[in-house]
Amino acid sequence: MFSPTERALERGWPGRIDGDRVVQLAAQTLQAFFVGGGAAREHAEYALDDVVLRPPVLHPPSVRLFDGDDFVFANPASIHGPDDEVRVPDGAGSVEPALRLAAIVGASGSVGGYTLMNDWLAPELAGAKAHDFAISLGPVLLTPDEVDTMLDDLIEYAHRNTRLLPGDVIAGPAQRVEPARAGDVVRLELAPFGVLRNVVV
Repeated sequence: MFSPTERALERGWPGRIDGDRVVQLAAQTLQAFFVGGGAAREHAEYALDDVVLRPPVLHPPSVRLFDGDDFVFANPASIHGPDDEVRVPDGAGSVEPALRLAAIVGASGSVGGYTLMNDWLAPELAGAKAHDFAISLGPVLLTPDEVDTMLDDLIEYAHRNTRLLPGDVIAGPAQRVEPARAGDVVRLELAPFGVLRNVVV
């Protein structure tokens, strides 16, 4: 998802990165692109340097976080994109970033693609509120034929006895990194996805 730099579009448009260009696709959301079979018409082209990358899914139906063989649900209303500011929650002095690989569900419960996640933690807060304030996704979504992953067993388990919806997020185990405070720039990097960067405020 992207928007031209000069247009303040919170959600943005689906696009395909082609070298140093971004091709706009004729769908309102990534979920709509998946449901439409991934064959949307192409619209305008933009230079990659002239766009802002948005989270692949801004309002997912659900977010599942795996650590081990089971998962917990996370807050789908707390999604941030690449280069967004992430606020230290009230009652905390710092936050702990955590890199996860996340699958985005496409049509009919299949995997539409994979992206990076920063599963932010505020360890000074008690209970679920330590995780409730922010999740970052991006910067890009790679299709299943572009990347080898190890999330198949987790996705199969998430799908068991329920229905997965387009845009659902299923994230693998976390790799925690050094805590960050207001003013820090957090960069999580994993080839071939690039860098998921956020400013802590």
